[in-house]
Amino acid sequence: MHFFFLPAITGEEVTLSPEESRHCISVLRCKKNDQIRLINGEGVLANAVILKPDTTGTKVRVIEKIVDYRKRNNHLHIAIAPTKKADRFEWFLEKATEIGIDEITPLICSRSERPRINMERASRIIIGAMKQSQRAFLPKLNPLQDFRSFITDNRCKSKIITHCNSQALPRIAKSLIPITPVAIMVGPEGDFTMEEVNQATIQGFRAASLGGFVYRTETAGIMACHLFNLIYDQL
Repeated sequence: MHFFFLPAITGEEVTLSPEESRHCISVLRCKKNDQIRLINGEGVLANAVILKPDTTGTKVRVIEKIVDYRKRNNHLHIAIAPTKKADRFEWFLEKATEIGIDEITPLICSRSERPRINMERASRIIIGAMKQSQRAFLPKLNPLQDFRSFITDNRCKSKIITHCNSQALPRIAKSLIPITPVAIMVGPEGDFTMEEVNQATIQGFRAASLGGFVYRTETAGIMACHLFNLIYDQL
């Protein structure tokens, strides 16, 4: 059954946005009386049936609502430096959403190569990945934030900064503790500077390694996301 994003699922009859309507009618070829599913990004899933197909605003009737659909029992916040090539960062957004993430902060560091991102496009990618993975909770995408303000303002109970400036670091899998929310920082292609690592540890972040190899930023972000879900899904 196809999933569609509708932020406000209120009342018995609702109307899809023009963008979702075009996808529903023109791309997926949905017709009158077809059953679909709606998600609002805040945990509500609704089973619905199409009343009036229209590419400018498809009307549907809500049959059933489910609250907190597949709600996660943990919270993962990844702060990651946008990559030089925008498509690599967008790939991270898509795959992290599919795997399972709750909050993303694009991070500006000393060695950052991209000081800006297209927030509108990034949001569309996250929404698409949420629908693809049939989730009902939309990850929060924060505005760009500089390194110093992030480490100062973050209030997660477990905080980790990953880097490869030392061979003696504990692996991230051993650094994750069974308490959430968890914040994990992933640096730019040139990695965090040691000054940044030291500043983060002063603010309560624990340094950890993703392994014995050097990864691209987006790969490191996905590894951190996957390891978190692999460990916390077993608790």
